Amino acid sequence: MSLVPWCDGRDGMYGWIWRHLPGNAWVKALISLVLVLAVVYVLFQYVFPWAEPLLPFNDVTVDNQ
Repeated sequence: MSLVPWCDGRDGMYGWIWRHLPGNAWVKALISLVLVLAVVYVLFQYVFPWAEPLLPFNDVTVDNQ
């Protein structure tokens, strides 16, 4: 058993992604940055506009007084 809870032999999703990316640390960092930017782009261009009409941001409970 390890003294620190995050060193139990499982490093999670990000560790799995990091281990499976090709290249050295600089190449992995560059690929990771490109992947993050691609995810942000897809979210802002497709997911958020699709979900916006479904969200209750325009349902206001304040009266016009």
